[in-house]
Amino acid sequence: MTEPVLYSFRRCPYAMRARLALAISGTPCILREVKLAAKPDAMLAASPKGTVPVLVPDDAAVIDESIDIMRWALARNDPENWLERDDQALVAANDGAFKHDLDRYKYPDRHGSDPMAHRESALEFLGGLNDRLAAHGQLGGARRGLTDAAIFPFVRQFAAVARDWFDALPLPHLQKWLTGHLESPLFRAIMVRHRPWAEGDDPIRFAPDPA
Repeated sequence: MTEPVLYSFRRCPYAMRARLALAISGTPCILREVKLAAKPDAMLAASPKGTVPVLVPDDAAVIDESIDIMRWALARNDPENWLERDDQALVAANDGAFKHDLDRYKYPDRHGSDPMAHRESALEFLGGLNDRLAAHGQLGGARRGLTDAAIFPFVRQFAAVARDWFDALPLPHLQKWLTGHLESPLFRAIMVRHRPWAEGDDPIRFAPDPA
């Protein structure tokens, strides 16, 4: 069976979480790194909405929502039982209100927004994460799961806007959790750099060792 094709962009948090689940599930893919300013025709043919990630399996319909890619991969193989720690409501809050604030904090010129107002609003969500992590260490319990992998790329993006300020916040459990995921072999494995794909390029096989 032909391996799925994954259209991805290294720094996109949605693409990151898809790659995390594909890696931990041991699902190899043919990776096609996308330059967002010049999206390949093959990707747009598979998913006209033009956002990454896009997974094109050989034996199933195209999947172009990152959380669906995660659940598809883990349904095939879930060695760490990530699906047992899938808090759909928390992931939805991340993808909704928190992502709204994150975009308007990080890109105020693009959105015509007050970045400080959105930063303060986002802190309500982050404070809730910190409280949950104080009790369990991870968002779904003592071990990492789908919820952690789905949310931490977005917390990473928020922290990177003003890292010194973020590190000085009274959110020690969130900061420890973020550092742990950033320094994990799994995250390093899915963040290898590749040049943007073009028709005719030799295939790049995405099959990182998550150990």
